[in-house]
Amino acid sequence: MDKVKVEKLLINYKTLEKFKHFKEYGNQELSMLEDLENNLVENQSDSPFYGIYIGDSLIARMSLYKVNRKYDFYFDPPQDYLTLWKLEVLPEYQGKGYGKALVDFAKSYQLPIKTNPRINSYAFWEKMGFQKAQYKMERDLGENPLIWMPVGVKENHTKEQDEA
Repeated sequence: MDKVKVEKLLINYKTLEKFKHFKEYGNQELSMLEDLENNLVENQSDSPFYGIYIGDSLIARMSLYKVNRKYDFYFDPPQDYLTLWKLEVLPEYQGKGYGKALVDFAKSYQLPIKTNPRINSYAFWEKMGFQKAQYKMERDLGENPLIWMPVGVKENHTKEQDEA
């Protein structure tokens, strides 16, 4: 595979059309179409969406949101971190490194990353260096988050966790 370029996706009607190709695959919850429709402003540049194109075809995509340190209950020391949502690669392009390219792009910010694995994706995230966050009922609300930490960052272990 040649060097893959991850691009920030514009929030516009052209991107909306390309997202419709993804809705045909996988679980409904993986679709970013609704997110895009809710944020649609012609060519908005502050987009949380990133993707990989082959020619004019969008073949992989993800949402990447920056979370302010005041909401950080995952990492020590508390800091800004990224939430990676809805990473998808079209079926015919899976297993070719495009998902890894998106994750590597997110890691290039050198901020901790939190994600919630989707059905049958845990092995992928583990391979990408993510680990299970210690579960906290009040924080995780039934989710099973996975986290990735750059050098110098640890998982936040509160006193309440240690007593549990």
